[in-house]
Amino acid sequence: MERLRGWPVTLTEGPVGLRPLRHRDAATWRELRVRNADWLRPWEPTNPETPLFRSGLGPYVSMVHTMRREARQGLALPWVVTYEDRFAGQLTIGAIVWGSARSAQIGYWVDKQVAGRGVIPTAVALAVDHCFFTVGLHRLEANIRPENAASRRVVEKLGFREEGIRRRHLHIDGAWRDHICYALTVEDVPGGLRARWLAERKQAFPRRT
Repeated sequence: MERLRGWPVTLTEGPVGLRPLRHRDAATWRELRVRNADWLRPWEPTNPETPLFRSGLGPYVSMVHTMRREARQGLALPWVVTYEDRFAGQLTIGAIVWGSARSAQIGYWVDKQVAGRGVIPTAVALAVDHCFFTVGLHRLEANIRPENAASRRVVEKLGFREEGIRRRHLHIDGAWRDHICYALTVEDVPGGLRARWLAERKQAFPRRT
């Protein structure tokens, strides 16, 4: 297909940003992944034949090559999540299906040191709006383990619908795990998810004068 509309792109909202993956991020990525290994291991998809966390740069370089190729093919939007201009995690829109579906799946992880600051909800809201109103997708799904309360809170407070259980959906932490499917369509956010999220956050945490 032709070049993916709206890619590459950098998006920002306050201290939170999304930008394309870069090869020169490799050392920072490795440091974060190793430091957050225990924090991420219970939730991240793995290849049952290979380990997830390694100390070398090879996995990152391979990932960047794969993600860039999928972006060129219109199959993925691979972003780095930044907080105050520092690498803080990743957010990927993947498994894009065009034609009559125009759907995709969203996945993300964040450095434990910045968790709880609204980084991932803001990043997800930015990505959703870009996918719906620029790229032209219609539906986004997030599949999350039932035990992953923190990740479920992200999509629930953003208004994703819970649509049921996908049995033994992904291989994670040594076994095939069930996931809850959450979804959002463009009709659910006619005014944009970013604006709705920021308004709700402002109402929940009003500024003191």
